[in-house]
Amino acid sequence: MDQTDVRPSQALRRLVNGYQVAQAIHVAAKLHIADLLAGGARTSDALAAETGAHPSTLYRLLRALASVGVLREDESRSFSLTEVGACLRSDAPEPVSAWAEFIGEPYYWNTWAHLLHSVQTGENAFGHLHGMNVWEFRADKPDLSAGFDRAMTSLSRQVSAAVLATYDFGRFGSIVDVGGGRGAFLAAILAQHPTLQGVLFDQPHVVSGAEELLMAAGVAERCRVVSGSFFEAVPEGADAYVLKAVVHDWEDNQAIEILATCRRAMSRDATMILVEREVAPPNEGRDAKFSDLNMLVAPGGLERTHEEFATLFTRAGFRLSRSVASASGVSAIEAVPA
Repeated sequence: MDQTDVRPSQALRRLVNGYQVAQAIHVAAKLHIADLLAGGARTSDALAAETGAHPSTLYRLLRALASVGVLREDESRSFSLTEVGACLRSDAPEPVSAWAEFIGEPYYWNTWAHLLHSVQTGENAFGHLHGMNVWEFRADKPDLSAGFDRAMTSLSRQVSAAVLATYDFGRFGSIVDVGGGRGAFLAAILAQHPTLQGVLFDQPHVVSGAEELLMAAGVAERCRVVSGSFFEAVPEGADAYVLKAVVHDWEDNQAIEILATCRRAMSRDATMILVEREVAPPNEGRDAKFSDLNMLVAPGGLERTHEEFATLFTRAGFRLSRSVASASGVSAIEAVPA
């Protein structure tokens, strides 16, 4: 995918055809190719035998992935992992496999085909296609919900280390992770700060899978799990309330409602921390701006600028106090009750 010394039309064509690379990686993730290559190079025929794939067709997939730097092809149709491809291993320090599996699922992938509808109307593409929002769609589909939870957990692992390296959660005595999924981010915070007490809060079908993760992290004794809706009420009395990658899922009115629910649970001395991307100035910040399109298409929310976060906070009864950037491109955006 190197675009050095290629004609502008070639560079653009590679961008246009990016969907092909995404689907090829999705298939490799579904087949767990990276885990099968963890011990070293293997032939495509050996990989086909283990995965039940069609041998010559699997070879075509693997050689394509080698051409974009995910794999390396050696003699006799033998393949090994590159540093990039190693991130597809399930035990990678910054795993991407769960995300690659999630984004290629037909219910999610096909929604992007309706981006034009969203751009022309301003409406959410997922709702237009499925007649309900993405949360309602997954609520009674355990397999899809579990796949989404795995993807979010893997993203939390990538973001956690960067945020914890720049933002000090140790100054709090207790923290509520609102919309915290299965608890990956909260577990990382508690593991780094042994005196901190935590509460994990999310919908019942989400937190039902949290106990195992918290036990594995060694923090279950310091973490209470509570289920409910952040549109109605959240646990009261903590020193800090964290919402990681929650507010960007919602349009302004719903985001303000979520923040206002948290505000009602907080004392005047408590702190609100949003862990979100901030949209960069013109011509910068690719990740946040394409994530913004993803919000438009799927959950129905948006990524925001620093100024837009300040406005949200003001309307929900807060005052934005500071924003602490991390190496992951995500910031800890802090506010206090107004």
